[in-house]
Amino acid sequence: MVAIDKQATRKETGFGFRKLRHRFAVATRDPVIAIGFLLAAIFAFLILAPVISILVNVAIVQIGDAARTRAPEGAWTFYYLTRAFASRMSSILLWQPLLNTASVALGAIVLSMSVGGVLAWLINRTELAGRGWLATALIIPFMLPTWTLALAWTTIFKNRTVGGQPGWLENLGFATPDWLAYGRLPMIVILSLHYAPFVILILGSALQRLDAQLEDSARILGASRRRVAFQIVLPLMRPALLSCGLLILADCIGEFAVPYVLGLPVGFDTLSTSLYRAISTRQTGMAAVMAAVIMTIGVLTLYIDTRMMREARRFAIIGGKGAMDRRRALGRWQLPAAGFALVFFAIGVVIPLGTLFLSTIMRIPGRFTPENFTFDYWIGSNLDTVALRDGILLAPEFWSAGLNTLIIIGSASLASGVLGLLVGYVVIRSPFATLGAFLRQITFMPYLVPGIAFAAAFLTLFAVPRGPIPALYGTSIILILALIADQMPFASRSGIAAMAQLGKEPEEAARVAGAGWWRRMISIVLPIQKRALASAILLPFISGIKGVSLFIILAVPATDVLTTYSLRLVDYNYTQAANAVVLMIALLALAGTILINRLTGNGIAKGLES
Repeated sequence: MVAIDKQATRKETGFGFRKLRHRFAVATRDPVIAIGFLLAAIFAFLILAPVISILVNVAIVQIGDAARTRAPEGAWTFYYLTRAFASRMSSILLWQPLLNTASVALGAIVLSMSVGGVLAWLINRTELAGRGWLATALIIPFMLPTWTLALAWTTIFKNRTVGGQPGWLENLGFATPDWLAYGRLPMIVILSLHYAPFVILILGSALQRLDAQLEDSARILGASRRRVAFQIVLPLMRPALLSCGLLILADCIGEFAVPYVLGLPVGFDTLSTSLYRAISTRQTGMAAVMAAVIMTIGVLTLYIDTRMMREARRFAIIGGKGAMDRRRALGRWQLPAAGFALVFFAIGVVIPLGTLFLSTIMRIPGRFTPENFTFDYWIGSNLDTVALRDGILLAPEFWSAGLNTLIIIGSASLASGVLGLLVGYVVIRSPFATLGAFLRQITFMPYLVPGIAFAAAFLTLFAVPRGPIPALYGTSIILILALIADQMPFASRSGIAAMAQLGKEPEEAARVAGAGWWRRMISIVLPIQKRALASAILLPFISGIKGVSLFIILAVPATDVLTTYSLRLVDYNYTQAANAVVLMIALLALAGTILINRLTGNGIAKGLES
């Protein structure tokens, strides 16, 4: 019996060895394994190394801090952690910005979910007038950069606290208080306008899957509408609601543009602006602590969201499709409901964009007289300003920033799209599941790290020479690399989804016909996946155009893009020119989103129009 067992064991071992040798032989004929390891090395350098670098910098003495920490540069220290969490400066450095961030985030969550929840219910569960058009129109504020709304707010409500040109209301004789012009309240309102469409999308999708027969059954049994709403609909919507809240929280933690415009001028610091201050004043160790705190909160928030989604998948609602899409007539509430939706569209889209445009053609803000209107800030020359001598369309700085935008963001987007498709190819085709899992996880990591913290991580790693790699700060290369890494969660998921839908049969047939891997990619994979590749390139491009966090940390005047150029104009109080640049960025983002929808064949709110 023992001999038989040993013989069986040898057979199993031999079979396992032959299987491994066969897989190795296949791997050497197909370069997917080599490509996978090359991609793993690239992303370890672009994603993992910066994150590890900033975590290490929390605990080592930085350049210039030897006297302060009483330890040599590079030595291990708890100085920065102690200073941030348990010193006399902790309140200013960490706790007050953390409290401000939390209050703004919670306010934005409550307001956006309240408004977005009502609009999602009106669009998905009622016969709202103009429902098909509103399903798309109400999503537009989410497509606009958040600082578009912030600059429109300052154009209207700005007072003389900060200096520079006053706002429209101030010029019309209405003195706006500081709490209305800057700080917590306007930040909450603007972020709520931006995230309410996100709630409409997420909650609307959940409402579509909710079987209306559950509500009908409860009413037949005598339940009131209030009881149906709070004991049937709301519990079933709870996973979607909690997911919305957590994702908004994670995004608000790293939001930089709105606090920069509305908080930084009056000393209302959030975690992101505190990180920016630390970097601006060369407090590298404190910047590392701030970035680590932001990363930790982001990771914990998204981890909780992932766990909740796994728990939610344990339950399912079973019902017929026909029962799900019945909608209720609004009756006498039709006009108020449509008015509510139109007011949101006006406040979130029409008023901000209209305000920005009008501000660009006014010499004096808020003076609505014919002689005050001019196109000088667009096409004028020899303007009566110190640093801005021509309108933006004639200014060399604008076209230089535009060219940098196309080169830097275009190059990064193209690289992200190609790398994302290759990641999808390796994840789906690799015979080694561990390699595919590693690529899937590491390319998702930047999504867990807010942009401002990721920019700080890149600055920490690449501001000085690292072996054969020279210092990259001040060059366009660091911006391109940071953008590639930052956009990989979207590009890789797009590539994985696209490759999962492509069977192996076309490639196998080409292999039998003698086609090599490169020929198969060029002649088969890329033509089939051209729409997915276009989306994987355009989506990072649109996100890069709107992005502020990465550029404000990593860009210098020589590498200005449109976003940083507009913010420099804001700093110089050239409001009209800054708003003109921002308006063009917003229109580019809208046009790019529409182009993506045309290429992919999906409407902006396709999920809401069933």
